[in-house]
Amino acid sequence: MDIQGLLPIIIVAVILIAVAILFTFIPVMLWISALAAGVKVGIFTLVGMRLRRVIPNRVINPLIKAHKAGLTVTTNQLESHYLAGGHVDRVVNALIAAHRANMELTFERAAAIDLAGRNVLEAVQMSVNPKVIETPFIAGIAMDGIEVKALARITVRANIDRLVGGAGEETVIARVGEGVVSTIGSSDSHKQVLENPDTISHTVLAKGLDAGTAFEILSIDIADVDIGKNIGAILQTDQAEADKNIAQAKAEERRAMAVAREQEMVARVQEMRAHVVEAEADVPKALAEALRSGKMGVMDYMNYQNIDADTDMRGAIGKLSKESDESNEKKDK
Repeated sequence: MDIQGLLPIIIVAVILIAVAILFTFIPVMLWISALAAGVKVGIFTLVGMRLRRVIPNRVINPLIKAHKAGLTVTTNQLESHYLAGGHVDRVVNALIAAHRANMELTFERAAAIDLAGRNVLEAVQMSVNPKVIETPFIAGIAMDGIEVKALARITVRANIDRLVGGAGEETVIARVGEGVVSTIGSSDSHKQVLENPDTISHTVLAKGLDAGTAFEILSIDIADVDIGKNIGAILQTDQAEADKNIAQAKAEERRAMAVAREQEMVARVQEMRAHVVEAEADVPKALAEALRSGKMGVMDYMNYQNIDADTDMRGAIGKLSKESDESNEKKDK
C-alpha cells in the first residue's frame, strides 16, 4: 500500500486523537449541561479553569444548582472560593436553604463563615431549627451544705451575624454551668432548689450568657435535679478529726514532757542517794577518828549503836504494820 492509500487513515487517526484530547482537557459535556440549564459559561472559561488547576465540575455544578434556585452567583465568586480552599457546594446549599427560609445571607458572608472553619449549611439549618444542647450533671452546694446536681438542656439558635469570631458550644455549656453553680450556691437550702428548679433556669437565662457567642439562647430547662453528698457534714467531720489529731499531739507532747521530768527526778534521787551512801561510808571513818582522838568515849559509841538499833527496829515495825493494813484491806474487798 502506497503513502496515498495510508493518508486517509492517518488523517482519521489524528482527528480521533485530537477529539480525545479535546474531550479530556475541555469538559465539553459539562459545558453542554450548563448551556442546557441556561447557565452561560464560555468554553474558554472551562479551559482557563483547567489551566488554573480548578476542577470544573466542582464549580459548574454548584453554579447550575444556584441558577435553578434563583440565586445570583457568578463563576468568578465560586472559583475564587474554591481556590481559597472552601467548600463551594456546601456554601451554595447554605445559600439555597437561607433563600428558602427567607433569611438574609449573602455569598460573601457564607464564604467567610465557611473559610472560618464552620459548617455554614449546619448553621443555616440551626437558625431554622434550633438545637438542644444537654449539659452533664452540674454540682453546686447550697448554703446548708448539701450538694445539688442539676442537668440542664439549652435550646440555642445559630446567630449568622456572630458565626465568624463567636464562641462555640463549649463556651455556652461552661457559662451555663457557672450560672447553675452560682444560683445553687446562693440558695439558703437545698429544699428551695428541689421545690423550684425553674428558678435556676430563670436566673441563668437573665444573665445574658450568649453574649459573644455564635448562638442565641432561647431557653434553659432543668431536666433533672439530684441530691449529692452532705458536704457541710463532711467538712465538720474532717474539722473534728483534725481537732482530735491536734489534741492528741498536744497530749502526747505533755506526756513526753512528764516522762522527761520524771526521768530527771529519778536521776536527781539517784544522785542524792549516791551522796547519802558516800556520806554513810564516811561515818565509820569519823567514828574511828573520834575514838582515836579521844573526842568520843566507849559509852558514847554504845549509845550510838543503841539509837541506830532502835531506829532500825522502829522501821521494821512500821513496815510490818503497813503490810498488815494492806492485807486487811484486801480481805475486806
